[in-house]
Amino acid sequence: MILWAIAALITIIPLPFLVYRLYSLYRGFYLLSRETLTIRWGLRLERIAVSDIEWIRSAQDLTHPLRLPIFATAGAILGYQTHPDLGNVEFLAADKGNLILVASAHRVFAISPRDPVNFVEEFQRTIEMGSLTPIPSQSIYPSFVVSQAWNNNTTRVLWTAGLILNAGILVWVSFLVPKLSEIPLGFISPGIPRNIVPGVQLFLLPIISILFFFTSWLTGVYFYRRSPSRTLAFLTWGFADFSSVLFVLAILFIITSPVSI
Repeated sequence: MILWAIAALITIIPLPFLVYRLYSLYRGFYLLSRETLTIRWGLRLERIAVSDIEWIRSAQDLTHPLRLPIFATAGAILGYQTHPDLGNVEFLAADKGNLILVASAHRVFAISPRDPVNFVEEFQRTIEMGSLTPIPSQSIYPSFVVSQAWNNNTTRVLWTAGLILNAGILVWVSFLVPKLSEIPLGFISPGIPRNIVPGVQLFLLPIISILFFFTSWLTGVYFYRRSPSRTLAFLTWGFADFSSVLFVLAILFIITSPVSI
């Protein structure tokens, strides 16, 4: 059961990252205006002033082929690669067949608009018209949101409390399981147990608690990125901590049940 629990954790941990990639693909867009090129991919935001863009060209025009990042998949070509001619290239794309390169004053981006040819033509027309109101470039990374949230005292307390609670639950259950041969995972009525299972299945509770905490943490980070919804972020993290306390009470109730032996 312990091996199955470890395997379950290894399987569950990537799920939030998969959900985030799906969300990024659903909400991602490239917006070219007279003043800026805006690239939105999940919590990643890059706003480049048109005046800072040096050139745009297809990735197929390169002399040396452009390698994709590690773990790149259809719909989620994300990450960085070093090219001998371009240097560091950041990928914010979904389709490797439509890759075009955008060179700004600071970095080269690989994006994949639905119609690359039309995108390049629109950029050329935008350059010819010129910018009316130059806007400074802006870069926002998911790590910036996390670090910004961590600077808040309330956030630090909620995150630390959640981590301590869940780590404590896992350690506590690890000491309890060897002493339990059978436990009840439900009751038909007060005092009448249901589903008597081996004691090792008590590991299910800390696994579920950790999964719920991590998912709630990620949801709270999403809410925190905007000032009007930060109250929702605090409520989400607070509820995650409260649910961990409920898991502690549930374990305590199970091990103090007369059926637990």
